[in-house]
Amino acid sequence: MAREVRKGNCHYCGYLCGFDVTVEDGRIVDVKPDPTRYPYSPTVAARCRRWRMNLDDLDAPDRLNFPMKRVGARGSGRFERVSWDEALDDIAARLRALREEFGGRTLASAIGGPHATYWPLHRFMSQFGSPNNMGIGQICWNPRIWMDAVTFGWPTESELGDNTRAMMLWATNPAESDNSLFWTQIRAKHNAGVPLVVVDCRKSKTALAADVHLMPWPGTDAVLALSLIHVVLQEGLFDRDFVERWCTGFEGLRAHVAPYTPDEAQRVTGVPADDIRRAARIYATNGPALLLSGRGIDQLGPNTEPTVRALCLLRAITGNVDRPGSCYVNERSGFRQEAHMERPDLFARDERAFQLNPTRLQSYAGYDLVNGQTERFGRTLPERYLTSAHPGLVMRAMRDGTPYPVRALLVMGANPVLTYANTQLVLDALASLDLCVVADYRMTPTAQLADYALPVAAAFERPTCQIHGGVADYAYGGAAAIRPLHERRTDYEILRGLALRLGMGAEWPAATLEDEYDVLFEPAGLTFQQFAEQGIYAPQPTYRKHEAPGADGAPVGFATPSGKVELASSLLEQLGGSRYPQPVLEAVAHADLAHGMVALVTGARFQPYWASSYFQNAEFRAWRPFPRVHMASATAQALGLAEGDWARISNERGAAVLKVAYEDMPLGVASAEYGWWLPETPAGAPGYSGALVSNVNLLTDNELSACEPLIGTWTYNGLEVFVEKVACPGEFAAVEENEESK
Repeated sequence: MAREVRKGNCHYCGYLCGFDVTVEDGRIVDVKPDPTRYPYSPTVAARCRRWRMNLDDLDAPDRLNFPMKRVGARGSGRFERVSWDEALDDIAARLRALREEFGGRTLASAIGGPHATYWPLHRFMSQFGSPNNMGIGQICWNPRIWMDAVTFGWPTESELGDNTRAMMLWATNPAESDNSLFWTQIRAKHNAGVPLVVVDCRKSKTALAADVHLMPWPGTDAVLALSLIHVVLQEGLFDRDFVERWCTGFEGLRAHVAPYTPDEAQRVTGVPADDIRRAARIYATNGPALLLSGRGIDQLGPNTEPTVRALCLLRAITGNVDRPGSCYVNERSGFRQEAHMERPDLFARDERAFQLNPTRLQSYAGYDLVNGQTERFGRTLPERYLTSAHPGLVMRAMRDGTPYPVRALLVMGANPVLTYANTQLVLDALASLDLCVVADYRMTPTAQLADYALPVAAAFERPTCQIHGGVADYAYGGAAAIRPLHERRTDYEILRGLALRLGMGAEWPAATLEDEYDVLFEPAGLTFQQFAEQGIYAPQPTYRKHEAPGADGAPVGFATPSGKVELASSLLEQLGGSRYPQPVLEAVAHADLAHGMVALVTGARFQPYWASSYFQNAEFRAWRPFPRVHMASATAQALGLAEGDWARISNERGAAVLKVAYEDMPLGVASAEYGWWLPETPAGAPGYSGALVSNVNLLTDNELSACEPLIGTWTYNGLEVFVEKVACPGEFAAVEENEESK
């Protein structure tokens, strides 16, 4: 019996941790953390519950192992096994017919992580002739990338290092999220006396460790950030040399933030003025200082752009830009950038006009304007991701056929029924399609609506490589430990198979994803196998790059129109936005406890689940059996609720039922857990495995008129909802009875 230990990578979150994988006759029999490879710390695996499911998950009874074709009505959940040739031949034929009738734009795509590779799907969409690749970038990652680019000329990376003298974490909770390595480092710095400021409307485990915890009312973060800037400027705590040499628009910023006093911010945000002053002084007087923001401020709807941009300006005026221990402006990738791998050059320029995204910045016009500046430094932003279509418009084009018919959808590692706004719209849109193809691990609620459900290779069965959208000079991942079991394939192989059948094979010369990764790393002088041995490619960053001499001997500056950090953004002004961050207070949710109304935060993630993934895991469900809505005890009491009660949360779009849990947060605020479905309940219509019971996206919407106009961000954090006590839903009755018997 052949037995050997190979290197492999878990794929159950974005970390892609390295493991030693014991293989016997092509089957994995054991996995152990490998502390010699990224992320180089046994504490990460020790804190993680997910990696332990790798062995059982390889042959889990609910895994998709073979291509499955729908045989019942759409949404019936009835499928039969077919061969790969039969599936791909039919899918390609139907795509060809739809393109001939409606044009390439009739195809849309949806992609998610961590088990999908973005650039192969984007390449396929470019070749097919569609601008309608969807994601959830508008509420995750894109706001920060865009604001960094317009302010500093390129995305930045926060750096916690030996030099760090203060830390500010804004709307992120590494103590309970997947950043366990980062949290270990934060705790070590804090224990050594480095002060920690946390901004979060919840008293999370991260906030409990803070020296100063600021708890703003949902949607008011931009006002809080501007008040911090106000204090820094009023008290002369800014970095005068950096501002004078490397910033433009300073005096205008001083005038802009003058009304945002700590007292005014206290009135709007609920944060005590003295705490605002204290936090500003900690951050500004203990440089270098780290400022890291999370997904929480990417989901504030109209207040996302002003919040993220205000934090850029806070970094800038304190000199915490491209400085060790604070952040650095990313280098151009030494490997091929994602913009090259996704091949936007294959997409006809005249088809850009059909993009379902009229927002000002996340559009082809916005991309060309901003990318035209970054290209001065030989850098290219990922075009497809930063011009992705707006899901609200795409779903409405599916349902209504306006402004043109979208009749087909490719879903790669995503679950829009749970993770996209306005679940009812998603269900109506998917039900209307002529062709829906889902590639995933399991028969998710979205896959239950598909024509084909295709099995993708999972952890240890496929090579992994995270390149951060190609906007940084680092990558991590590794090689597959075994060949995919059963008939699973990588997403690359699936898309290449379709491309070959559609006559697009010339742009897919590499037969495997490993071969494509060789192409990716070729400029860095590496093969993929060489990269995989270490599991990480991360040259030491350089700092103060703006001071380096150019060809004329003068400093090269920043890749912005002024060559400086743009406190006043000329690019946003050209696109019809504000030169300085402008909060939209009319978009802030209100509460009226006397009438059962609260302000709801909907995007809370929670271990050990990942968005809508891993709910089938019996151990996880035993540990976290119920979806919860968190609120202060005083809020619950005012609503006639107690901890452990079931509450129905509703608005004009829909309702979800969750179990009440107490947590310290402002009176009138509630936070609902995200992504819940019940794989043990019947598949297909009408319930789609419990996707319509506790799914908070039944309450959200992405109607464009209510979205932030530059990027298209919709509101997840700060919805006005009605809350009332209800009985335990039938889907949870058995679990409830079992828990009570304990």
